[in-house]
Amino acid sequence: MLKSVVTTALSALLLIGLPVSAAEPIVIKFSHVVAEDTPKGRGALLFKQLVEQRLGDKVKVEVYPNSTLFGDEDELQALRDGKVQLLAPSLSKFDAYTKQLQVFDLPFLFDDLEAVKRFQKREKSRELLRSMANQDIYGLAYWNNGMKQLSATRALKAPADAKGLNFRIQPSPVLEAQFAQIGASTSKLAFSETLAALQKGTVQGAENPWSNLASQKLDSVQPFITETNHGSLNYMLISNSKFWISIPYQVRTQLEAIIEEVSFKVNQDAEELNRKSREQLVAAGRAQIITLTPEQRDAWREAMRPVWQRFEAEIGADVLRAAQTVNRR
Repeated sequence: MLKSVVTTALSALLLIGLPVSAAEPIVIKFSHVVAEDTPKGRGALLFKQLVEQRLGDKVKVEVYPNSTLFGDEDELQALRDGKVQLLAPSLSKFDAYTKQLQVFDLPFLFDDLEAVKRFQKREKSRELLRSMANQDIYGLAYWNNGMKQLSATRALKAPADAKGLNFRIQPSPVLEAQFAQIGASTSKLAFSETLAALQKGTVQGAENPWSNLASQKLDSVQPFITETNHGSLNYMLISNSKFWISIPYQVRTQLEAIIEEVSFKVNQDAEELNRKSREQLVAAGRAQIITLTPEQRDAWREAMRPVWQRFEAEIGADVLRAAQTVNRR
């Protein structure tokens, strides 16, 4: 009798299209603050696509671009509160949680992007991904956005050329110290406000990867761009620690494999975009592109070395040593 009742009930559920015992999918809300047609934006969509292909109904990814869910000011707290499960903020956003990531902002520490990539593969750099785990911020991967160049209203060939200029920066004690070291001042402004500030003349210089310079047409108000490659602009893909560890091991390892694949694509995409953006700026001819000689770059590095020493205690001498060993010379 009981068997008959159960069979009848199951048949009824199937007839009206309801799942019998399907497990609820793990929902991952991926929020970011940029457009979808950027390396980060395309990376988020690729992650969603690969998860759907490989994990089926086990995991559902929802992507929220352009600050449609959370913005720069509140996204980290939203992650810690469990309101969102994936973010990719720039490294400067983590200053309140760890000082060690300031190593990526140190001026002229790395020779070039290849050196940055070598460092990111080292064990010490991998440790930095987990440096905020006890604060509910779990690092999963580095997403690169290119090396930074200096732009200004005057030609910057030697450190003394920047004296007296005011540069737009992201909030960062290292970046403040970087420009103070060469006699320049700084203004902390949102990236979206940079072009207007340069047009008004309230700031006379900035630091950006080629893609930012081209996309915002900063060459229309910055007649000189010096190819310094003095620092890297990076994002960290992060999740909530408790959430990520709670994912069943088999599913979590599949997600981490997808993240590794997506991260490679994002970084490759960013490199290609920066290469094309540089070509675009050269072709436009609005700004003079200044390439430093090895001797000139060495002069900048020596001028900035005191900044490394100032932040060594905060970052850690071991982290600084590991970063310096990746340079070719």
